[in-house]
Amino acid sequence: MKKKTVGDIAFEIFNYTLMIVLAIVTLYPFLHVLAVSLNDPYDAIKGGITIFPRKFTLVNYIETLNYPQIPWAVFITVLRTVTGTVLGVLSSAMVAYVINRKDFIARKAVSIMFIITMYVSGGLIPEYMLMRGLGLMNNFLVYILPGLISPFNVIVIKSYMEGIPADVEESAMIDGANDFLIFWKIILPLCAPVIATISLFIAVGHWNSWFDTYLYCSSEPKLTTLQYELQKILSNAAASSQVDYYSNLDPNRTMKVTPHSLRMAMTIIVTLPILFVYPFVQRYFIHGMTIGAVKS
Repeated sequence: MKKKTVGDIAFEIFNYTLMIVLAIVTLYPFLHVLAVSLNDPYDAIKGGITIFPRKFTLVNYIETLNYPQIPWAVFITVLRTVTGTVLGVLSSAMVAYVINRKDFIARKAVSIMFIITMYVSGGLIPEYMLMRGLGLMNNFLVYILPGLISPFNVIVIKSYMEGIPADVEESAMIDGANDFLIFWKIILPLCAPVIATISLFIAVGHWNSWFDTYLYCSSEPKLTTLQYELQKILSNAAASSQVDYYSNLDPNRTMKVTPHSLRMAMTIIVTLPILFVYPFVQRYFIHGMTIGAVKS
């Protein structure tokens, strides 16, 4: 083995130091938010909290989750995220497979139309009128259908499919496989990295979305989402400057939750599910973005 020189050692020290600093800079904001959310609300007003709570309490989370609409909003959000992600990935992948086929005559024209929609849109008012005209107001499908196919996702998946040898499809056709069977049994498994990447994009978008609920489903409590409910709680807290919390264990006890502490607890609540999912797709995420997006 080659003996390390002074320059090699200095370079490694610099790299390790830089990585440690970047890790601290990246993790500190999240740990700070977590510490404030677990700290006594009025004690947090004094400041000075770093990454550990000074007076530990779960009152911020209890107050947030104590709202009766939250459990149903969680169910709708999970249902929307799962359904929207599965259908969105399948739809985008099928469109990408079609426009990637060389025997599809209109593939260039269709690709150009998709690219144009990435830069030009009708705007909020025409979109609202379209949803109303389609009868999607106060309808669960309004969460799924408008974003079913994303031009960006289609282009990324198409770029990845271009790297798959055409001999694979030709061999399957010789064996008697039709287009749907080739897509389902061959193309999709080979596109697992980019599919995982796009799935993460779509899932995060559905999970964090609240504005479409405000526009189209705000008058229907059965279709409210978690993000929209949390936004309403935060707005009410900010308007009243403080929130009363009556402990279920001791009804005679009254506690105060500040909007700042409530905001920190909400941030953790909506972030944790994505943090739990991300490690399972991280390997595919990096690989898919490298091959798909960079190539495009």
